[in-house]
Parts: sequence; structure tokens; C-alpha cells
Amino acid sequence: MSDAYDQLLGATIQHLEDLKSRGARHVSVSPETLRALAQPAKSQIEKPVVPAPTAKPPMQSAISKSAAEQASLLALPGETVPSEKPSLDPQMKAAAFAALRERALACVKCPHLASSRKTVVFGVGSIDAQLMFVGEAPGADEDEQGEPFVGRAGQLLTKIIETMGLKRGDVYIGNILKCRPDTPGQSAGNRKPTPDEMATCIPYLHEQIDLIRPKALVALGATAVEGLLGKTIGITKLRGTWKTYRGIPLMPTYHPAYLLRNQAMSEKRKVWEDMLAVMEKLGMPVSQKQRNYFLK
Repeated sequence: MSDAYDQLLGATIQHLEDLKSRGARHVSVSPETLRALAQPAKSQIEKPVVPAPTAKPPMQSAISKSAAEQASLLALPGETVPSEKPSLDPQMKAAAFAALRERALACVKCPHLASSRKTVVFGVGSIDAQLMFVGEAPGADEDEQGEPFVGRAGQLLTKIIETMGLKRGDVYIGNILKCRPDTPGQSAGNRKPTPDEMATCIPYLHEQIDLIRPKALVALGATAVEGLLGKTIGITKLRGTWKTYRGIPLMPTYHPAYLLRNQAMSEKRKVWEDMLAVMEKLGMPVSQKQRNYFLK
């Protein structure tokens, strides 16, 4: 079996053992997930036995060294380049993502949030995305519709994505918290997630990132940066500076809601400069027109 299969199998076994240790005796799995799991993995197909070469060709060693050198050159200052993970079988990846979604939708680890939510806002977009946006938590619109960033701030985020030359479905959008923070005694408004709530929920985001394997992450707003990096020094000082999260380049920037409150051209330009840096990191073409957006 391939390393990818062993990795997914080990993670699944570990999760089931964790559930068992906490008293769980049953696991809910959808028919779609069962059908996906029933498909034979490509790595399990028998292959003809090829005799191992007696000596390693010198060219192979040169290529491997070159790839490692290139990875070091592309690394951010102070970043340790992680070893390349084996690619995941598409069917196994889809099944693992579906199983993760089912666990998140049934989560009641925060009883106060589970009792007040209308729905769990898992995430939306391509599970093969090269770019992933991370927000803090669902608001009222997101809680109602079950999809992140669908309110006014979400509509602005969609415009930003489209201005980059992408579609909303090309990227993946998620939150640190999958449930809307409860607001006892309030008929409207939102509140910031607590550190304990973020710490409880973030393992779901970790699994999303590990399965999607994006080439770049964008943290939207101070709370998202705090949840990911533990930084509380302020988004103004952090935005526009590349960080690293789980071995992936991370760009902190302002939350779209901030731009709705502050319509200054200079603030829009700051966010756009962050997106230009993301496009360059991903090797996307950047036109002169795009470079000139929001300049006086």
C-alpha cells in the first residue's frame, strides 16, 4: 500500500480510538461516504515486480539535490521547508473529507454553541484548492445559510477573489470556529470567539488544511491570526508580512468587514497589495491593470 493510504488509515484508526476512549460506541457515516470507501484504492492495484537496480543512477541523485536546493531558495526567512508529502488518492481524499464534514456537523464539544446554532458552517470551495482563506467564525447570515462569508463581508471577499482572476469555487473558504458564537440576551450582533472555543474547534481546520494542502493561506482579520498564530499584537503590524502555518505560507490581512467600515482608498490598497503578494507566491499572472488597482 502507498504511504498516502497508510497515512489516512493511521489517522482514521487514531480518531476512532480517540472516540472510543471518550465513550463513543457508534459512528454515523453517510451512504455517500460508504460508497466512496468501497471503491478500490489505486494504490492497492497489483503492479508487476520490477527488479531493483544494482546502483542508483547518478542523474537521479543530481535531480533530487536540485529539487531540494530549489525548495530552500523558495523558503521564507526563518522557515523550515517540510518534506514533500505523498499525493493523496482522489477517491480516498474525497472520502476522508466527507467523513471529516460528517464529524464536524455532529460536533457538540461546545454545548452552549451547539444549543444556540442553527447549523454548523463547515466550509466551502474546492478540496484541491491552491489558495485557502480562513476567517474567525460564522455570523448570523452564515449560521442561517450554512456557508461561510455569505453576508456583506462575504460578498466583498468574493469580489476580491474575482479581481484576482479566480472564482469563489476555485479557492477554499473556512473559519476557525464552525459554529456562530452565541450571544445570550442579544437579538442581533456577533461576538469574538473565546480562546477556549477556538482551541476546541481548530483541529477540524487542521484536518481541512492537511487534506486540501493549499499552496498559500490567507488569514482574514485579527481574530483569525490570533487563532492560527497566537499573535495578539494587532493585525495592523502583522498584515502584509508572510508567516508560516503548518509548513504553508500564510498572509495575514484585514477582514473584509473592516473595509466595509473604512472605505479609505489607502486601506483598500493595503489589502490589495496583500493579494498581489499572494498571487505572486502562487505564480499567478498579474496584469498592469491589477497592479494599479486602488492607487491614487
